[in-house]
Amino acid sequence: SWSIVPTKERKPIIDILTMLSKNQLTFWTVAASALTAHVVNADCVADKAINDFFEDVNGGPIPTEDSCCMFDVCGLACPKDVSEPGNGFGIAVMISIIISFLIGLSTYFFVKGKSHNFFVAGRSLPLWIVTITLGAQSVDSNALLGNVDLSYKYHFYDGAVIPIGLGISLLLNGIFLAHHVNNEEVLTLPDIFAKRYGKTVEVLVSLCTVCSFTMLLAGNLVGFGTITSYLWDISQEAAIWIAAIVIWMYTACGGLFSVAYTDVVQGVIGWSGCIVMAYWFIANEPESPPPSIGFPGYIYPDNIGDGGICDMYNGTACVETDDACCYNEPLWCPRGTPDCDRYDRGAYPFGDKRVFSDQMSNFKALAPFPNALLWNWATIFILGFGNLAALDFQARCMASKTPQTARIGCILGGLLTFFIGIPFAYLGAITRFYYGPDSVHGEFETDTCAVQLGLPTCAQWLPDQLAFIKLLTHEAPSFLGAWCLIGIIAASMSTADGAILAMGTVMSHNVLRQFDAWIPSFVTPDNLLLMARITTIPFTLASAFLGSFYNSSHSAGATGYLLIVAFDIMLATVVVPLFGCFYAKNPSPRAALLAVVSGGLCRLILEFVLPKDGFLLMPYQVDIFLDYGPACSDLYPAFIDVNSTLHWDPDAQPCDQDHFEDFTGVDSLAAFVLGVILFVGTQWIEYMKGGAIFEFGGSGGYVKDTTEHPLQNSKSLANVLEGPETPEEVTKEDLEDAMKDEPSKPVEEPAEAPAE
Repeated sequence: SWSIVPTKERKPIIDILTMLSKNQLTFWTVAASALTAHVVNADCVADKAINDFFEDVNGGPIPTEDSCCMFDVCGLACPKDVSEPGNGFGIAVMISIIISFLIGLSTYFFVKGKSHNFFVAGRSLPLWIVTITLGAQSVDSNALLGNVDLSYKYHFYDGAVIPIGLGISLLLNGIFLAHHVNNEEVLTLPDIFAKRYGKTVEVLVSLCTVCSFTMLLAGNLVGFGTITSYLWDISQEAAIWIAAIVIWMYTACGGLFSVAYTDVVQGVIGWSGCIVMAYWFIANEPESPPPSIGFPGYIYPDNIGDGGICDMYNGTACVETDDACCYNEPLWCPRGTPDCDRYDRGAYPFGDKRVFSDQMSNFKALAPFPNALLWNWATIFILGFGNLAALDFQARCMASKTPQTARIGCILGGLLTFFIGIPFAYLGAITRFYYGPDSVHGEFETDTCAVQLGLPTCAQWLPDQLAFIKLLTHEAPSFLGAWCLIGIIAASMSTADGAILAMGTVMSHNVLRQFDAWIPSFVTPDNLLLMARITTIPFTLASAFLGSFYNSSHSAGATGYLLIVAFDIMLATVVVPLFGCFYAKNPSPRAALLAVVSGGLCRLILEFVLPKDGFLLMPYQVDIFLDYGPACSDLYPAFIDVNSTLHWDPDAQPCDQDHFEDFTGVDSLAAFVLGVILFVGTQWIEYMKGGAIFEFGGSGGYVKDTTEHPLQNSKSLANVLEGPETPEEVTKEDLEDAMKDEPSKPVEEPAEAPAE
């Protein structure tokens, strides 16, 4: 297929030349080469013989000037550029960021210098705020932008598993953990581990959660940076650093107050925009790419009179191929026509679908393309259970007014996640319609072949990393597109600020306070708030560096990928002993230690031991699980109407392909199972033994002091009992408040009791 209009116009017509012999093709190419006198000296195909053949066809080195390899080699029209987005989109997003920033800064005055206000908003959040802020933490740029990104590149469930897993985690948290966490009246999740398992396990868990949330923050900075870099025409790295600075500043000022109240604004404005946009596209745009109309010389997969694709496009009898139906060139793209729009690349012979109903049960569901069946189920499990140890989720449970508020808020937040996140996976198919392989913007890697696709060259489609953002700025109504972009930015900010707060809180409160033995008064209740603000800085910097490396154009850098890695860490190390805190009688510090250490080591070892090629596909021994190989022939695919001697024969000219081999997901599940076995096994052995199986330092449970001035301006136990009130005047509430403000003391370990 070749263009018959000036190259600079590049209005592609895949014309009758595909039905000519190679000698005839050479004649037409020499004539066409007069349109492009300049050439660019760069090979399109690594195989010198194949590359030389196409250089002879084109009359010089390829790609020729103002052309591209996929045109000069495969006859596929060069991808059309997409115009720059309107300035209004960038302005609207900037205004929304400034509003969130100012709201966050204003909450500085709510903190009043008290760490419990900074960490858990004074345990004062009502149900409606808890619901919105939990939903805002769940519905982030990973659940939106990463979701569409994956469903666009692959298919529906590859993206939908993210909001499904996140929503399940909130439901499970509401059912099993939220009320227990609220009842603990602690500042951080590791505080719960400190009370049951002691300092050693507390520090290990703290380090694991901080590592996890560094990944989570990086993923959301990438989501923010992907949008703003495109709208503001700046580098993605610069956009990531802008995001990091803006979000850090208001988070460090107001703590959980700033996070919660900006979440409310971001949630109301952002969610509504995302919901309206998603359902507008679903209602008004094509569900998915239809069967390909093809191009001159394209052979349809059925025949005339079958009532199928051939008849849909008024196909005609082929010239060279007997008993076959071909593209109707006189009807759709007659030669000499200055403008020919009724063509495509033949990428969907039978059409695409919005959803393949068996994608989560059949590894061949997407044939002739592979289906990441194990990875999708592993993603749901990793997010569903790993997210139970999320610092930001549990901080909101701690900040809830009552245990019931925490429980109901989690359940409602999970339902919101389903309602908002899952429809976004439907947008992947719509994005493929406009920016997929059959669109005028589609791009293919020339030096690739695939026997399962019947393509000796140009087999691999290269998805546009910015396709969904371009969909919002060019195919949607401008107002709705801008509203949705604001929503995704708001979602990214709402999770990023929670991650920054969580890391600073845990590092200052649960790790640095352990240095008191070597540096007295290094971190005290009096300077805890200051230290929490300071420690947010290095983790924000680390996440920004990580996000700059794993940006959206990096091979492993989809926003959804970093989210899954974040909670993969939690699943392997923290989740098992967390359940043990509430569902094991006399939970053993030794069981917790073994679960954390063994789970983490197992996950780390398997990361390097198991085969992983980066494609997240198990090595099924069928052709659809073959990776792309290098270009292998200068002949035609079998679906082109030429003399049969000119068709590529894979047996005579084999495509050198390897099977995909990636066991990602197995390592995550194996580490979790090992943690469960060791925790339960240790509990049972100690029950049978009637005592500890070994001892280690820092295994005694204790409660931290979190009062800024325990004996000043507070109802400490001493002030209550020794103050002016008479014993009769001391109320139950006074005593309860006093006990909360009492300086921490190690909790004496009770005699070992049989463990259940």
